[in-house]
Amino acid sequence: MRTDLDAVLLRDWANAALQAVGAARAEIDALNVFPVPDGDTGTNLYLTLESAVQAAAGVPDDDLRAIARALNRGALLGARGNSGVILSQLIRGVTGVTPAVGTGRSHGGEAFRQALQRAAELAYAGVAAPVEGTILTVARLAAEAADQEPSDDLCDVVTAAANGAREALARTPDLLPALRAAGVVDAGGRGLVVILDAFVEVVTGVHRAEPVVRLAVPRPAVQPYAGPAYEVMFLLEAADAAIPPMRQALADLGDSLLVVGGEGLWNVHVHVDDPGAAVEAGIAAGRPYRIRITWLSVDMPQASGQGRGLVVVAHGPGVAALLERAGAVVVPAAPRVRPSTAELLDGIARAGTAEVVILPSDRDTVGVAEVAAERARADGLRVSVIPTRAVVQSLAALAVHEPGARFDDDVVAMTRAAGATRYAAVTVAAKAGVTSAGVCAVGDILGLVDGDIVEIGADVGDVAAAVLARLLGAGGELVTFVLGSDAPPALADRLAAFVRAGHPGLEVIELDGGQPLWPVIVGVE
Repeated sequence: MRTDLDAVLLRDWANAALQAVGAARAEIDALNVFPVPDGDTGTNLYLTLESAVQAAAGVPDDDLRAIARALNRGALLGARGNSGVILSQLIRGVTGVTPAVGTGRSHGGEAFRQALQRAAELAYAGVAAPVEGTILTVARLAAEAADQEPSDDLCDVVTAAANGAREALARTPDLLPALRAAGVVDAGGRGLVVILDAFVEVVTGVHRAEPVVRLAVPRPAVQPYAGPAYEVMFLLEAADAAIPPMRQALADLGDSLLVVGGEGLWNVHVHVDDPGAAVEAGIAAGRPYRIRITWLSVDMPQASGQGRGLVVVAHGPGVAALLERAGAVVVPAAPRVRPSTAELLDGIARAGTAEVVILPSDRDTVGVAEVAAERARADGLRVSVIPTRAVVQSLAALAVHEPGARFDDDVVAMTRAAGATRYAAVTVAAKAGVTSAGVCAVGDILGLVDGDIVEIGADVGDVAAAVLARLLGAGGELVTFVLGSDAPPALADRLAAFVRAGHPGLEVIELDGGQPLWPVIVGVE
């Protein structure tokens, strides 16, 4: 049970919220019917949170003010869509109040109560024409529930806010005819409930597993969108005095207008029929950049380049070079850091094709790849994610890739090849802990099979041979060794001899992957 709203708690909440929204993203997208039924609310919330979390990644855990500032700026810069912009304003409210009493610890429940109230106020202030029955209503009623909680204990106040948000969400169809007609609750409000539930879990250690009241999932039939044709978003460097005239100019051009930020940096969102005029309004106010113009028709995707591209995550220079020679677009991954959604989207853009297959090469990157794919599909591309959990599975999929085949047939063949490849890996324990194979100490050699720790030893070669034996126990025709930058000398020869001794008919391939942290990754097809 945590009682202080300190820097560590704020960071933990942001990380937990990102994971929770990622898990609920598809459901939230399915609820999206207002203001545009384009099914991307969950994705936009995820991208906004991801930007906030990444911005705070390198900030020391003992500096509440710095973490709050980083989360605020990251959310503002990375906000996507209506829901993301409003969420960035909510984050601004929370992070603007929490460090007010110092750079270390704040006063628990009372600080959170004030933060949530300020967040709701800023969210309403950022929207030119607030609509009840949306995330705004859920935020306001959550703040009211926190304010009415008599206790100042952080656990009690956070729980009251989350309960108030749930109750408000259940009432959104009564407030907004578009929701009532479609038979759903508000998608943005649902996202805020998920985010507040994550806060409760971080504070109390208790997972709120009870279902949120909603009327229909998956996404129901909705009325065709009949509003302005384009969504225009941009970041704007401008003086505070320049914002009201720009806001009025944009309000005259369209609807769904949001202008959030401050201190010279703003995030602007509007739906218009004349995107050029919207950008010109920004130029009149200051310097707009990161301009994004999206056609809001949900029925006809925009055209793109021809052909099919492969976007593959690589964890070492050797594998990256191999993939590039095979014609894939490589997204490099840093040690212990998965690629971001933005990096995968950049890979998709570099592919420049109408059809894209993403191979994440890592279990933790699969979810991020799905978010990137959803975003790319909204831009009219045909994208599929093959959930490869290791580079050897991506290599197996790449080996059967047939550019001339039908898209679905190619994806099925690659998925089967990846699924038929069992994988193992060897690494060094960075910390002590209890694993499924027993207790390990720092420096122990760990052997994993299909992502689970199954061997603990003192020698890389011995542990590698042990996990290899486990893989070969189920049979196989081809063994692939991807050697890391820390692989001991002659490790490949030792493992190849082990295979030949017990399974003389198997083909063995050795690759210099160069990946850090993992001396060897093994695949058996």
